[in-house]
Parts: sequence; C-alpha cells; structure tokens
Amino acid sequence: MHQRSTCPQIIFQTAEEELKDVIGGMSKLRNELQTDKPIVPMENLPLGNDTSIWNNYLEKTKALYGSEPSWFKSAWLYVECYMYRRIYQSFLSSTLLREIDPFREQKDQGFFSSVKAIDGLLSYLQSTLKKIGETDKDQLKVLFEQFTEVDLWGNKCDLSISAGADNFQTISPLAQLDNYRPFVLVDNMDDMWEHLQTANAESPESVRLDIIVDNAGFELITDLVFAEFVISTKLVKTVVFHPKDIPWFVSDVTVRDIRWTLDQLFDSESPSMAHFGSIWKGRLITGQWQIHTHPFWTLPHDYSEMQSVAPNLYAELGKSNLAIFKGDLNYRKLVSDRQWVTTTKFDEALRGFCPTALCSLRTLKADVVVGLKDGQAKKAEKENSQWMVSGEYAVIQFSNIKSKFT
Repeated sequence: MHQRSTCPQIIFQTAEEELKDVIGGMSKLRNELQTDKPIVPMENLPLGNDTSIWNNYLEKTKALYGSEPSWFKSAWLYVECYMYRRIYQSFLSSTLLREIDPFREQKDQGFFSSVKAIDGLLSYLQSTLKKIGETDKDQLKVLFEQFTEVDLWGNKCDLSISAGADNFQTISPLAQLDNYRPFVLVDNMDDMWEHLQTANAESPESVRLDIIVDNAGFELITDLVFAEFVISTKLVKTVVFHPKDIPWFVSDVTVRDIRWTLDQLFDSESPSMAHFGSIWKGRLITGQWQIHTHPFWTLPHDYSEMQSVAPNLYAELGKSNLAIFKGDLNYRKLVSDRQWVTTTKFDEALRGFCPTALCSLRTLKADVVVGLKDGQAKKAEKENSQWMVSGEYAVIQFSNIKSKFT
C-alpha cells in the first residue's frame, strides 16, 4: 500500500523537476536569440535521430561563412527552423515530457473556434457530392477549382505568423471566394486540372495525390475536404498526407493532429461533421488515405537538397502523380528562400527540385515570391505596402519539370 500511494507522488515530483529543466532550456534559448549568440550544436539525446544531420549542417554553414554563424547573421530560414528544433530538444531531454506538444492547446483551440465554418464547409461538401452524378465535365472542373481555392485560402490561418494569438476561421471561405479571387497573383489551376485529366486517361486506377500539409485547425479541414472531393469524383485513387513528426512552427500538422481532428469530427453532434469523420477514418483503414512522415520535413534544408539528403523521400514523392505543397514555409523551401526577382520563373526557382509534378497553394506571409508578370509586384505594393507578408495575396503555382526529362 505504501509503495502504491507514493508512486504518483514520485512521478509528479519527477515531472516537476523535468518541467524546470524544460523552462531552463527555453530561457537559455531566448537569451541566445536576443543577444546574438553563436549557433550551438544540437545535443546528442536519445530519440534525437536527426542530431548528426543538424550538426553537420552547422559545420557546413561555418565553412560557408568562414566564421561562427549567429542568430542575427545567419540565413533566416536556417535559424527559424533551428529555433523550433531547439524547443523540441528541451522536451526531448526529459523522460515524462518528451511526448508533449507545447503548441497542442493552441492548435486544438483553433479547431474549436472554427467549428461553425467547418460545419458549413462540410455541409456544402456533402450536398455537392450527393449531386455529383449529375455533373458534367465542365461543371466538375468548376467544382474542382472551387475546392482548390477553398484549400488555398484555408492557408490564411497560421499561428506561427500571429505569434500564437487567435487566428482562426469564423465563416467558410466559400462565401468569400469571389472577393478573394482578384488577390490570386498566379493561377495555374488549369494546368493542375489538365495534368490530373491526363493522369486519369493513362492509368485511372493508380492516380496518386500527395499533400504536404501546413497548418492544423481549419486549414487541415480544407486539405481533407479537397482530398475527399478528388477521391469521390475519381480524379485520384489514393491521397497521401505528409505531416510533421515533431511539433513545428506552432500550428504545423502532426500525425496526432490528423487523428485528433478525425476523432472530433466523428464524435460531433453535427450530422455533416460526424458523417465525414466516419468516412475519413474508414479511408485511412482502407488505405485510400495514407499518412507518411519523414524527418526531412523538419530539417533546415531547402527542397533542392532533398534528393541528396533524403533520397528515399524524393523517390517516394516520385511515385505520386501530383504533390501539393501547402503554405508559406513549404514555399520558402521550394524556392530556397532566396531574394529572387519576382518575375523569375517558378521552374527556375525550384533549382532542379522535380520528383513529380507539383503545385504550391500559398497565401503570402514572407517576402519571397516568384512567377509574377511584369508590373504585378508594383501594383500590389501600391495597393498594400505589406502585400508580401499580410496573407491577403496568394499564388497557385504549378510545375511539371519532370515531364521534360522523361
């Protein structure tokens, strides 16, 4: 009896001590960041399977700079990714807290705060699919474009940009699509559509779509809605989702977020939400939907380095007919986060990254964009001086470089 009664107390005391260590690690990280300290190697901890990759990247960066890289004098993409990996390291060093997602509460609240919009969107999807047998090809294309736009504008919700403050969807973007459309700077939806039509004509039973997801909450719902639409209309046979395998950039989707979201839908009192919760759980069981993780998604490398750093992931994407990259961070990594002239061709900015045909659905929240026409950047700047970071403008950019080499 004595041992049983003290066991919870011992666990509590251990967790309390580990929490102090986590807070200490965070405080040390904040001090290093605020005072422009040199970037230090990652600690070699159990379960830190990517430690050597991070530390090798640091050594290569030192060689490139010819000096110690520091917080204020390093590539922003590198130190931003490094910061989130260091946050994860603070938890990784514990035994009881290592599975904790420090951003979980914010992500969950983003879902709950968007329930009205989620319900409206899923009700619309359900009614649309009930009538899909009466839809001709032209009407199907219109619906494809509509659900693509919904998935695009779902990307406006990003907790890393809002510093974790409330950033959720209160009404469905369906009602706002007409207002949003003028702010799409590049629209390659026709290319996406024609590519999927060609893939279906060649091998209708094996068309695969991969979605490299971005934010949890409402945006994840728009990803799932798009996936359901293309599955139900037989545009694709399989959808593979690529979430992060560690907490990342506050609102980035993890495997837990996907499964938790489906649980919330399944248990909902809303008929439409419960309906799709049941269907989507079933799709994961049958394999129509799949979840793949890979540590490369939470490394500092841009995607032009994927083939050399993670050849197995590059080859896996090569099995897909189309890979959709959601959001700002994915876009920055697609184009190496460089100061490109805005009229640079998207294909050129990819710097050889071409595992398969790909499309970026992204609302602009960072000062890099390519593929614009002459004068577009000036026009946007005149309308809104913060056009590159406000999330009000967007791009739908398609590339099929691989087809040129096959």
